[in-house]
Amino acid sequence: MKIAVFGAGKWGSALFHALSQKNECVISSKTPRQIPNFVSTDEALEAEILVMTIPSQVTGEWLKKNFKNYNQKILVASKGIETSSLKFLNEIYEQYVDSANLAFLSGPTFSKEVEKKLPCALVVNSINLSLAQEISNLFPSYIKAYTSDDVIGAEICGAYKNVIAIAGGICDGLGLGNNARASLISRGLVEMARFGKYFGARDETFLGLSGAGDLFLTASSVLSRNYRVGLGLAKNESLNKILNDLGEVAEGIDTSYAIEKIAKKEGIYTPIVNEVVAMLGGKEVQKSLIDLLSRKKI
Repeated sequence: MKIAVFGAGKWGSALFHALSQKNECVISSKTPRQIPNFVSTDEALEAEILVMTIPSQVTGEWLKKNFKNYNQKILVASKGIETSSLKFLNEIYEQYVDSANLAFLSGPTFSKEVEKKLPCALVVNSINLSLAQEISNLFPSYIKAYTSDDVIGAEICGAYKNVIAIAGGICDGLGLGNNARASLISRGLVEMARFGKYFGARDETFLGLSGAGDLFLTASSVLSRNYRVGLGLAKNESLNKILNDLGEVAEGIDTSYAIEKIAKKEGIYTPIVNEVVAMLGGKEVQKSLIDLLSRKKI
């Protein structure tokens, strides 16, 4: 099975090395790289399976400009919601690809540890369970791949946990302790599930690898880019400085704004997201924390 990975950042590179253990793989990105098996976009599009790690905010633009449909099977490994359109990634890809040829990757996986071949588990989500199983078989032995058909649940978990991770970094950056972080993450899971169930996601998705597993990992580790954004905000650093120091895309920032807009439109209660957006906009973090804790419910 020939596989092409799109995006040569840390996550794309980690997936490329993992999938190369059992398959013929090539990798491509917007910027040419002097790395083994790097090919042009056009050549990569001819592979049987495409693995997409393109940042969510530029996915629609990239597909419009570059995509050619050769009936490929696609595994989307990005996480987020497009701020300009408020569309989930599955809605964006379904404009170009039959939903039966689409799968979405979720679960607790840091690229650095995947690159080191440390054991982990993830979920391949598709309405086409045969495709999900086919793709899950492509992963090496140190990655346990489960399957699910709850695509919207996986999408929302993957996007929402990055926002809670920013809040987790703020919590730890302020030195509020383990109790506070555990409380925040737990209530974040409740908020995430409430948002997801509005769109038809299933409870078990939020209690599994895609939900609780990825959330607990991302919201409590410096290996998480979004968690590090929160650490910077807790130090009263400007967002520009935080992003310059980070040197990578932190999907939780744009996703925060997207979720807040969707929640307001649909009348969904999202207090943690609302306060994260306020802090990203310059609200003093201590004041935001007080406002969050003083709510009658969270």
